[in-house]
Amino acid sequence: MQLNLVRIDKVTLNIGVGQGGEKLENAKALLKKLTGLQPVDTLSKTRNPTWKVRMGDAIGCKVTLRGENAVSVLKRVLDSLDFVLKPTSFDNNGNVSFGVKEYIDVPGLKYDPKIGILGFDVCVSLGKPGYRVMKRRIKPGKIPRKHRVSQKEAQEFLQKNFDVKFEEAA
Repeated sequence: MQLNLVRIDKVTLNIGVGQGGEKLENAKALLKKLTGLQPVDTLSKTRNPTWKVRMGDAIGCKVTLRGENAVSVLKRVLDSLDFVLKPTSFDNNGNVSFGVKEYIDVPGLKYDPKIGILGFDVCVSLGKPGYRVMKRRIKPGKIPRKHRVSQKEAQEFLQKNFDVKFEEAA
């Protein structure tokens, strides 16, 4: 008998605008409006002279949610997609990623002319008890393959807890 011990470790909301300035401030305002938390900047790791981006420039922002806050925001975001995900949104390590094209699709958010129309990415990390062994700083250990969250387990978890349906493969 195997217990379904899958749980949500974190939900990360990300907006990449490619440049600083007013667009980045609008993205921060949107994430703050959606989650109630202050977003942090994401910095460029390389330079790209074509786009006039230097290494270390702020090119986006993100918010990481855990616990009950993560579950409530995930429900709202999935509602904007009518609780339908693509099977290609899942990877083999217990992560789910999808995008929301326009924030006005999320229930409870109204159009703000200051922000304009923006979309964002949602990344959900799933785990099981004992994953801390792999991530701790002192004496990290390996997690056996049978203890990792598989793609099938992640789909079953979202189906059971959030009533998510999956698109048919074309």
